[in-house]
Amino acid sequence: MVSKYQTSKPIFFSVPLSLSHFASSLFFNYKWALRKSSFPSSSLLAPSTITPPSLTVFKLRGTFFSSLTDMGVQALWAVFLVLGFLMFQAQVMQSQNQACKQSDLKALREFMRGLQSPIQGRGTNISSPLDCCNWLGITCYSSSSLGLVNDSVNSGRVTKLELARQRLVGKLVESVGSLDQLRTLNLSHNFLKDSLPFSLFHLPKLEVLDLSFNYFTGSIPQSINLPSVIFFDISSNSIHGSLPTRICQNSSRIQFLDLAVNYFSGILSPGLGDCTTLEHLCLGMNDLVGGISEDIFQLKKLKLLDLQENNFSGNLSTGIGKLLSLERLDISSNNFSGTIPDVFRSLSKLKNFLGRSNYFVGRIPISLANSPSLNLLNLRNNSLGGIIDLNCSSMTNLSILDLATNSFSGNVPSYLPACKNLKNINLAKNKFTGKIPESFKDFQVLSYLSLSNCSITSLSSALRILQQCKSLMTLVLTLNFQSEALPADPTLHFENLKVLVIANCRLTGSIPQWLSNSSKLQLVDLSWNNLSGTIPSWFGGFASLFYLDLSNNSFSGEIPRNLTGLPSLISSSISVEEPSPYFPLFQSRNERGRGLQYNQVWSFPPTLALSDNFLTGPIWPEFGNLTRLHDFKLKSNRLSGTIPSELSRMTSLETLDLSHNNLSGVIPWSLVNLSFLSEFSVAYNQLRGKIPDGSQFMTFPNSSFVGNHLCGDHGTPPCPKSDGFPLESSRKSGRNKYTIRMAVGVVFGTASLLVLVIMIVLRAHSRGLILKRWMQTHDKEADELGTRLVVLMQSKEDYMDLSLEDLLKSTNNFDQENIIGCGGFGLVYRAALPDGRKLAIKRLSGDCGQMDREFRAEVEALSKAQHPNLVHLQGIFSFEPCMPSDLGLRDLASDEWDIGGRTVKLLNQSTFCLEIRGKKKKKKGALRGNLNTDAGVGSSGESTHHMTGECSHCTVR
Repeated sequence: MVSKYQTSKPIFFSVPLSLSHFASSLFFNYKWALRKSSFPSSSLLAPSTITPPSLTVFKLRGTFFSSLTDMGVQALWAVFLVLGFLMFQAQVMQSQNQACKQSDLKALREFMRGLQSPIQGRGTNISSPLDCCNWLGITCYSSSSLGLVNDSVNSGRVTKLELARQRLVGKLVESVGSLDQLRTLNLSHNFLKDSLPFSLFHLPKLEVLDLSFNYFTGSIPQSINLPSVIFFDISSNSIHGSLPTRICQNSSRIQFLDLAVNYFSGILSPGLGDCTTLEHLCLGMNDLVGGISEDIFQLKKLKLLDLQENNFSGNLSTGIGKLLSLERLDISSNNFSGTIPDVFRSLSKLKNFLGRSNYFVGRIPISLANSPSLNLLNLRNNSLGGIIDLNCSSMTNLSILDLATNSFSGNVPSYLPACKNLKNINLAKNKFTGKIPESFKDFQVLSYLSLSNCSITSLSSALRILQQCKSLMTLVLTLNFQSEALPADPTLHFENLKVLVIANCRLTGSIPQWLSNSSKLQLVDLSWNNLSGTIPSWFGGFASLFYLDLSNNSFSGEIPRNLTGLPSLISSSISVEEPSPYFPLFQSRNERGRGLQYNQVWSFPPTLALSDNFLTGPIWPEFGNLTRLHDFKLKSNRLSGTIPSELSRMTSLETLDLSHNNLSGVIPWSLVNLSFLSEFSVAYNQLRGKIPDGSQFMTFPNSSFVGNHLCGDHGTPPCPKSDGFPLESSRKSGRNKYTIRMAVGVVFGTASLLVLVIMIVLRAHSRGLILKRWMQTHDKEADELGTRLVVLMQSKEDYMDLSLEDLLKSTNNFDQENIIGCGGFGLVYRAALPDGRKLAIKRLSGDCGQMDREFRAEVEALSKAQHPNLVHLQGIFSFEPCMPSDLGLRDLASDEWDIGGRTVKLLNQSTFCLEIRGKKKKKKGALRGNLNTDAGVGSSGESTHHMTGECSHCTVR
C-alpha cells in the first residue's frame, strides 16, 4: 500500500485491515479532541482520556495477547512494533507494482471532474492514468489483503480519500459512491457546495466520513445505510431539513455524530436511541424546536451531548440522569424553563455542564452542587435565585464557576475558597449585599474574579483581601462601592494583575501610588468615577498597557508626557493571557447608549480615553509615535494650543475626538492621511481656516466641525480667497504665483469640461437605448433573483462564487469570538473567503447616513495608501444590480469608473463584473433585515487588524 498524502493525524498504514479499525477509532477520537479547541484541556475530549472501543476489543481477544501482557509492557510494544514493521514492508512491496482497479480509477476521475480548482501539489494525479494509488490523498490496499477473492486481478483498491484543507472548489459527484472499498472519506475544510450525492450514504465499508466546514446544501436522506461507519461529521455546512434520526437503523457501529452548525429544523424525532454505541452527539447551532427526544436518554455510552443554540423549550427532562457515561452537557442558548432537575447524582463522570442563557428558575439542584467530578459549571443569564449553596468539600475538581446575571441573594459565598481548584469566578449582576468575605484571601489559584453590579461595599476591605490572591490576573468590580474613596493604602500590592476594571462607582480620591507597582497591567478602566488630582506619569512606564480609560472623572493638570511613550502602543505586540474563554468582558457604553461585548481581552481596541475631565495644556506632538493606537479621546477638557500635525503618524487611528476644548490654529492638512479614521470631531474649539477635504474628511458629519471659525465644507461658510488653504507663512509669500496658476487651471478645466459635455451628449442617446433594453430584459430575472452582489476583481483569476451567505459563514454569523477590532461605524470581524483569502469585515451599526461618502473616501484612501502594513485595494463589493458589459463595466481600462452613479478610483488597470445571487436566509444570530453592502477589497501583508495573508475590508449593514 502506497500513499503520498501526509496529515497531522496518526495513520496506521503498516497494519493489516483487521487493525485498520483500530486506526480509524484513534483517528476520530483524536480528531475531535484537536478540533474543538474551545474546550478546556481538562475536558473529556483530551486524547489521553479516550479509550477507543476497537482497542478494548484488541486487548480482550485471545490468550496470545494475554500472555504477551504477562511479558510486560515493554516486551509487548517491542513485539507489536516488529510485527508492524514487517507487515508494512510486505504491504509496500506488494502494492508498489499494482495499479488501482479500473472501477475505482473511473470513480476518481469523475470526482476530479467535479472540482473547479486544482488540488495543490497533486503531482502525478491524472498524469499517471493507471496508477491512482499514487495520487495525492489516496490510500490503497491490494485486493488480496482485503480478502476480495472474487477479484480476477490482484489490483489496488482505494480505501482512503483524504483531501482536507486543500481549498477544493466544486461539488461531490455520485461516482464517489462507486468506491465500494472506501474506509475513510475526509474532505473537511474545503469549499465544496451543492447537495450531497445519495450514493455517498450507501458505502458498505465506510468507517470515517468527514465533510465538515464546507458549503454543502440540500437535505440528508432519512434512509442511510452505512453499516461500518464509526465517525460521521457533516457540521458547519448549510444542510437543512429534518435530522436523520434513523441513521442507526442500518449504521449500528456509529460512535461520533456531529450535525452542528447547519439549518436542520423541526422537532428532534425518536430514532437516535438506536445508536447504542454513540459517544459524541453534537446538534448545536441549528433550528430545532420542542423537547429532547426521550430515547436519547437510552444512550448508555454517550459522553458528550451538545444541543446549544437551538430553540428547544419546556422543562429539562429528568431522563438526563440516565446518561451514566455523560462527561459534557451543553444546552446553552435555548428556551428551557422551569427548575433544573435534581438528577446529577447518577452522573458521576460529568465534567462540564453549560446551561447559560435559558429561563431556568429556582435554586441549583443539590446533586449538582455536590458533584465531585464537575470541572465547569456555567448557568449565566438565567433567573435562578436564593442562596448559592455549593459543597466545596465534594466539588474537588471545580475550576470554572459562572453564575452571573441571575437573582442570587444574600452575602457573597464565603466558603468558595474551600473549592481548592477554583480558578475563574463570575458572580456579576446578582443581588448580593455586604462585603467581600475575609476568607477570599485563602484562594490558592484564583485568576479571574468578576463581582460587578452586585451592590457590595467597602472597596478598601476588598482590595486588602484580594491582594493576597497571588495568582489574580483579572479583577472586575464595576458598579459597586458607590461614592466610596479609592484607597491610598501604600501596602496594597497586586503583583500579577493584568486587567483592572473599577468603573462607574462614583469613587472619590486620586489614583493611588500603590497601583504603580502593578507593572503587568494591560487594561485599566477607572471611568465614570469622581477621581481628581493629576494623572500619574508612571502609567507611561507600563510596558504592556494598551487600554487606559480614565474618562468622566475630575482629573486636572497636563496630560502626562510619558503616555506618548507607551511601548505596547508604539511597536510591541500585545500578548494577553486570557482569563477564560467562557467569560465575556464588556466595554463601557458609548454615546449611542450601546455596550460593546468582547469575549477576549486582546479584542479591545488599543485606547487612550481621557475625555470629560479638566485637563489643561497642549496635546503633545509625540503622541504621533503611538502608531498602534485605535481610539484617542480627549473631548470635554480645557486643552489649548494647536492640533499637532504629527498626529498624522498615528496610522492605526480610527477615532479622534478633540471636541469641546480650547484648541486654536488650523486643522492640519496632514490628517487626511489617516486612512482608517472613521470618527473625528473638533467641534466647539477656536479653530480657523479651511476644513481639509478628500479622503476620510468627506465622510465626517457637519457636527464634527461646528462651534469654530472654519470654512469650506460641512455646512461652514465659503472660504475667502485668502483662505483657500490654511494660512502659513510659506504660502503667503507665494500668493501671486498661486493665483496665476489657479487662473490657468480654471481656463484649462473649463475647456476640458466643455469637451466632456459634448462627448456625453453624443453618447447619451445610444447609451439610453441600451440601458432601457437591458432593464426590460432583466426586470423579471431581477425579481426572481432578489438582491444581487456585484463583485469587481482585478482579473478573472480572482473569480470567486461569493454570496452574502459566504460572508455570514466566514464569520460564523458574526460570532463575537471573531471580533478583531472596532471602528467608528461598527465592529470588525475576522473571516475568510471561500478561496481561502482572509478578510476583515466591518458590520455597520448606528447612523449610516454618511455611508456613501465614507465608502468613496475609503476607496480613494486605500487606492493611494502604500505601506507594508496596509492592504492593497483590488476591487469593491456592492449589493446592486450588475450593469451589462456594453454599458462600460466589463472593460474597465482606466483608473476611474462609475458604478451606481458614483465615481471610484482604482490603481489597477482591468476588472471584470460578475453577477451572483445575493442569498437571504434567516438564522438565529445572523444578520436580519435589509442588506446594503459596500466594501473595498485588498490584498497583501499584515493589515492593521493583525491579520496575515490576503485581506479585504468589508462594510456590512
